Order: sequence, then C-alpha cells, then structure tokens
Amino acid sequence: MVPVNPSNQPGQQGQTPVNPPTPPVSQPPVAKKSSTPWMPIVIVAGLLLLGVAAWLTYESMSTTRLLEQKVAELEESEKLKAELEGQYNQAISELDALKGDNDQINALIDQQKAELVAQKDQIDVLLRDKKKLDAARREIAGLKSKVAEYIAQVEQLRAEQEQLTQDNQQLRADKDSLSYTLQSKVAENETLSTAKAQLVSEKEELTKSVTAGSVIKVKDIKVTGMKVRKSGKTSEKESAKRVDQLKICFTTIANDVVQPGNEKFYIRVINPKGETLAIDDLGSGTTVDKNGEEVRFTQVQEYEYANDETQLCFVWKPNSSFQSGKYKVEIYNKGFFAGSDDFELK
Repeated sequence: MVPVNPSNQPGQQGQTPVNPPTPPVSQPPVAKKSSTPWMPIVIVAGLLLLGVAAWLTYESMSTTRLLEQKVAELEESEKLKAELEGQYNQAISELDALKGDNDQINALIDQQKAELVAQKDQIDVLLRDKKKLDAARREIAGLKSKVAEYIAQVEQLRAEQEQLTQDNQQLRADKDSLSYTLQSKVAENETLSTAKAQLVSEKEELTKSVTAGSVIKVKDIKVTGMKVRKSGKTSEKESAKRVDQLKICFTTIANDVVQPGNEKFYIRVINPKGETLAIDDLGSGTTVDKNGEEVRFTQVQEYEYANDETQLCFVWKPNSSFQSGKYKVEIYNKGFFAGSDDFELK
C-alpha cells in the first residue's frame, strides 16, 4: 500500500489539493541465476564430511580405547613384572636364610633356587607377550605356592636331619654306655681270667708238686749185655758183636706218699748215636713228660707197687746187632725222671 498523506485528506479547508503521486509501476522481479545444480554436490560433500568426521571420531575413539588398552596392558605387565621380581627376590632371600652347615640341605636349596630361576625366566617370556598375561599371572601365583613347597621340603629335611642327629647322639650314647659296660665286663673277665689262670697255675703247680712227690724213684740201675747160647742159657758179654740182648734191672725206692697199686716205668735205651732204641712190635712207644713233650721209650715195665723196695728186670732183644760205644738208660714214672745210668759195649 502507498501511505496517505494526511494533508490530502478531505474536510480540511484552506489547503490546496495536491495530486496524489502516481503509484510506481510494478516491475517484474529480475530473475536471478539459479544455483540448484550445485546443491547435490554440496549435500554429498557435506554428508561425506560428516561421514569422514564420524569415521575419524570412531577411529579416534577406537585408537583411544586401543591406546588405553595398551597402556592398561603395559601397566599390568609392569605390575606383574614387579610382583614377579618381588616374589622371586623374597623367595631367594627366604631360601638363603634356611642355609646352614648341613651340606645336604644346602644342596637342596641350591637346586630349588636353580628351579626358581628357570621358572622366572619362563614367566619373563610370557610377560613379553601381552596375550599371555593371564598365563603369566597364573605362573606367578604358582611361584608362591612352589616357594612354600620348597620351604616345607627344606624344613622337613631339616627335621629329619635333626631327628637323625638325635638318633645318632642316642646311638652314640648307647654305644658309649655299651662300650663302657663291655670294657667293664672285659676288665671283669680279664680279672676272672687272671684269677682263673692263677688258680689253674697254682693247681697245676700243686698237681705237679703232688705228682712229683708221688714219683717212684729208682736206684741200682744195671744194664748187662747178654748172649744166648745154643743150649738156651745166657752169658754176660761186653763185646757189642757178641751181645744179642740187654738185661736191664733197677730197684724201686719206697715212697709213703704213693698209694699202693699198679705203676708203670718207661725205660729208654739210647745208643751211642743218641737214638732211642725202639721197635713197636716189641712194646716200644711214646709217652709224655712233665713238660707235655713226647718222649720215645724202648719198653714199659708194670708191677704192683706196695711202698717197698723191689728189684725189677726186663730183657730187650731187638733181634739185631748192637754197635759198640757208650749207651745210656733213662727211666720215667708218671712223666717224671726217676733215674738213669750209663753202660758201654766194646
């Protein structure tokens, strides 16, 4: 609308009418150059920009999450490494504290430490792989259990060693006691043996004394060379070549200590060579003297002793010739020397 000038309104006097202005002729709008062909491109570009922005945002968020995850894994890995290092050092310290003077226990601890080193190296390998952190975590937890098991083994071995030491001490004490008892018994036995030996010696001496005292001595020992004639009669000879038998006579001496009874007298005839004339078929043999030594005898003569002086004679006929020289006759009773004499065959 065209505004009305109030001065041109009717009813107002004294004013010169004024012609209304000519309304402007409406001109058709000038047609502007259309921009419609670019709109799709702009829209697409905007959408692409929005998509790129969304994708970048998503990628940024994913990268952020991944980075956060990596940081968390790294922190977890470092935490596990620290935990592993702490447990390992503590375990080594605890095992070293258990060492002492016992070589067997020390060897066991060294073996356990070597096993811990191997397990720690294995866990370190797992910690380098982020996908194996759970496995590493389980291994670390198992490490603590294994250390406890190691310590229990050491304590058990130590207890066994202590028990063994106590047993050994008890055995040594028992051994010392038995040794002392044995020494006491040995000393007692030695004392008893000494006393017994002394008694035996005294008994033997007494026996020897009694036996020696009961020996029947002999006297008047006489040996005569004899020759048997064709008539059967014998004659005395001094020539060895003419002698074919010896007649040996001796007289017993009375001994009141000896009880009457059978007595044996062992006669030894010793030739000039120092040999005892002996032929087993003619009654020769061996007897034992007072010293327990064997004595070869020529013949033994027995008779019933009656505590008197009795002359005893016997003939030794070896059926062989005699050699010339000095001979000796020894007579024994009860193993003791009773008398002797010398004779000569020319």
